[in-house]
Amino acid sequence: MLRIQNVLLNPGLNCGFDHDFLPGKMTVVLGRNQAGKTNLCRLIAGLSTQASGDLSLHGQSMNNLNPQKRSVAVVFQAFVNYPNWSVAQNIASPMVAANADKAYIQDRVAELAGTLGLGDLLERMPNELSGGQQQRLAIARALAKEAQVLLLDEPLVNLDYKLREALALELRSLLEASDTTVVYTTTDPKDAFTLGDDLLLLDQGKKLQSGAPLAVYQKPTGLAGANLMSDPGINTFPWTALEGQGFSQRGAVNDSLANEEKGDLGGVRPEHLFFADRAGEDAVSFKLQVSALETSGDETFVHGMVGQELWVVRCPGMLNVQPGQELTVAAAKRDILSFGGV
Repeated sequence: MLRIQNVLLNPGLNCGFDHDFLPGKMTVVLGRNQAGKTNLCRLIAGLSTQASGDLSLHGQSMNNLNPQKRSVAVVFQAFVNYPNWSVAQNIASPMVAANADKAYIQDRVAELAGTLGLGDLLERMPNELSGGQQQRLAIARALAKEAQVLLLDEPLVNLDYKLREALALELRSLLEASDTTVVYTTTDPKDAFTLGDDLLLLDQGKKLQSGAPLAVYQKPTGLAGANLMSDPGINTFPWTALEGQGFSQRGAVNDSLANEEKGDLGGVRPEHLFFADRAGEDAVSFKLQVSALETSGDETFVHGMVGQELWVVRCPGMLNVQPGQELTVAAAKRDILSFGGV
């Protein structure tokens, strides 16, 4: 197990956080740009960083180990490959350095190259590869190191959408059978569900929440964390908007929140809203003044105002809705979130 304690990702912070990364599991670290994700990876890898904290792997301190002595492999968004070595030589390099058996190296190179779509490119040089192919090469070389900890710092961000999806699933399958502790950073909440066994939310260098991805999604402990797990972000409203609908904060999903927000806010995710003439007993309703629509064919985003708040409704399929219309949108009471104490 990789344990980090009293970690300060930015020098201006005065309160560190702890977290345990489990072997054989992939922890997705989700946060926006500048949240501290790369600083966390550099700290674990032993590279130059402003971050500080105590680290141990399987009970042994890593604090005084230089990067070469740490059983850590890392792939950053800005990938690096050896320019004068072929694809095959790049992948083999960690195993050659470890004096692995030649037959094993050959088999492992072929396996990793095949999994990552590089099987036909083994004799090429890195400058003959596309950006996506070079990123896959960097991932293959990191996997070849067979380190106890694998850090993947937004490794797929430069790939096109279809390749990114396919490679994410391949990575998941490739790593499932190993005891490697995998840390995967991202800005995309979809990655939490596609890849994550565990989830760590970061915001401005602070740990917001951690746990199983679905649990964090269903019961966020604050508005910032709820927004990280929502694309588009959370629609908010004052609790007075629910007066007369037979609903209180105590019925909300996360009614145990401390009153950390300014005022008593409710929230609902765009995908939990639907259009209805009336809400029914198990739902609450809002009046939406439609301002714009976006559609991709399989889903539509309806933008509009609810009171003084800009909202987004995310619906499947195409909708016959026009800007300027006032429509009733509803949400099941179980999907209402509470941001503020009772």
